[in-house]
Amino acid sequence: MASDDRASTLWMVEHTRRMGLGSLSILIRKLLNHSRLSADDQSAIAALPHSVRRVEAGDTILREGDRADICPVLLSGFVYRQKVASDGGRQIVALKLPGDALDFQSIYLHVADHDVRALTPAHLALVPLTAIEQLTVARPAIARAVLVDILIEASIAREWLLNIGRRDALARLAHLLCELHDRANDIATERTGNFNVPLTQEQLADLLGLTPVHINRMVRKLEQMGAIGRPSRSLTILNFPKLAEISNFSSAYLHRGDPGAA
Repeated sequence: MASDDRASTLWMVEHTRRMGLGSLSILIRKLLNHSRLSADDQSAIAALPHSVRRVEAGDTILREGDRADICPVLLSGFVYRQKVASDGGRQIVALKLPGDALDFQSIYLHVADHDVRALTPAHLALVPLTAIEQLTVARPAIARAVLVDILIEASIAREWLLNIGRRDALARLAHLLCELHDRANDIATERTGNFNVPLTQEQLADLLGLTPVHINRMVRKLEQMGAIGRPSRSLTILNFPKLAEISNFSSAYLHRGDPGAA
């Protein structure tokens, strides 16, 4: 992004923070990372009707086959999408961070094709899909921001497919950690070098297509290299440049500050 565009985006993020746009301000910050929204557009998003709900780790938010009538927005915590095979084996196909809308696709596709479950305790803003659809019809800039958000999620899914299919185990894990680091910093009020990843080794195995034993070996190797720490069952990123070097990480697929998107 050109410096003027980047400065404009940063100004809009700060404007959103100062205006105190309620529960949905974190969604607005997320959309501003890739799309330009006027102050009126931001206020319209903030004014969407919604209720706030707390869910616990393991709770189901959306079940495959459901017909959705609300779009949850993640306010805090972590959530994941999963697909389950006929033998009960699961594959985690997406991780959702605060600021993410969990089901924009149901504006257009009315039957869920996957499960959405809470990875950690989380708070959700439950927004009626009809209200979002009406807003996208009335405000083209918001419609574009929603579409770009859906397209970026598809871009991330393609990168995950490459990650699982073609990178070795160590690079696979390092690449995922780099992605989560950058996505978390996108909606943070202040950037941080360290980042806590609340994924167990079993969950990492289900996400990366590896066994828990293999994950344990890779985690120990990254720990010995000083790239991560393990203060508890979760991981802490300590050295992002080292992880990026191991995985040859490029954030281009995240389309952060993409001038085409803006």
